[in-house]
Amino acid sequence: MARARRRLTIQESRELWRRWKQGQTLAQIGAALGGRAKSSLFTVLQKSGGVAPPQRTRSSRHLSAQEREEISRGLVAGESVRWIARQLGRSPSTISREIARNGGAQQYRAAAADQRAWREAERPKPCVLANNERLRSVVAQRLQHDWSPQQIAGWLKVIHHNEPAMQISHETIYRSLFIQARGLLKKELLGHLRSARAIRRGKTTTFKGHPRGLVDAISIRERPAEAEDRAVPGHWEGDLIAGSRNTHIATLVERRSRYVVLVRVANRESATVVEALTQQVQRLPEGLMATLTWDQGKEMAAHKRFTIATDVKVYFCDPRSPWQRGSNENTNGLLRQYFPKGTDLSGFTQEQLDAVADRLNTRPRKTLGYRTPADKLAETVATTG
Repeated sequence: MARARRRLTIQESRELWRRWKQGQTLAQIGAALGGRAKSSLFTVLQKSGGVAPPQRTRSSRHLSAQEREEISRGLVAGESVRWIARQLGRSPSTISREIARNGGAQQYRAAAADQRAWREAERPKPCVLANNERLRSVVAQRLQHDWSPQQIAGWLKVIHHNEPAMQISHETIYRSLFIQARGLLKKELLGHLRSARAIRRGKTTTFKGHPRGLVDAISIRERPAEAEDRAVPGHWEGDLIAGSRNTHIATLVERRSRYVVLVRVANRESATVVEALTQQVQRLPEGLMATLTWDQGKEMAAHKRFTIATDVKVYFCDPRSPWQRGSNENTNGLLRQYFPKGTDLSGFTQEQLDAVADRLNTRPRKTLGYRTPADKLAETVATTG
């Protein structure tokens, strides 16, 4: 017969969440908790969507673990209920009910009684979405349009700044998604999040640079100061995102507005990439692109030809320093929601890429005060025009 799984104690549960927050794996946590199975730990984490529940406190009106130990000792010593009650300063009826609900004097065990009381004292508060159908509908609709919970929460605060009932924290949205027992947001909406995780977890990112020698490459250190401080529009960052079968898409991001342009490329050859970028840039309003910052990928080896055709200067990041194109790196992360790793990118037409770019450009961004890149670009262009 299979052994029943022992529940986590309060101390073990706290240790589980502490180590989970630190980024330890389930295997590491299991070993630290005496060889706990990863599956059982995952079940605990999944109940609250990977988000540590608020630490509970015990009311002074309730029996403590120490008082239950005194009850157990008194019963073993053959003391009466009234005697035990006097020692603890409690009502005899309180002690009597405590003993009765935990198997009687012969079966009473302090640790088991305390854990039972702790579980039964849970009083989950109703989620804000449970009592606000209008807000729940708006949140679900925005999730279907691939907005992140943080974007939704920020946008609602801007649009409904005078209506607290139509505001919600992004953590509440995440919990309503990941904790399916709440039954508030459909599980299918999880598919619209950038991450495919079943539970929430802090993310770590490792960038990999690709240093290559480029003829007459101009360093990012020579880029105009106005590009660095995002003072005016017209300064862009670019890169390729890779798919399966050696397929790629070129991505361009305007630094001030975070406006994105996607460009279909047949291959990664420099002549091909430069020609595709040139055609796309020439479609932009005149003067909208003044500089372009790229990493040291060989696809921009023909950068001088691009500059001659577009009058746009190209600057290159330092080796192994993609963070110097932070806006583009972040956008490429957003694009993986639409082009997961391993996707054959050759099947997407330019019209389809334009549609994806439009989705991103009409989503509010935290860094823009929850305005959209499209609105920000239109505003800056109108101001400088």
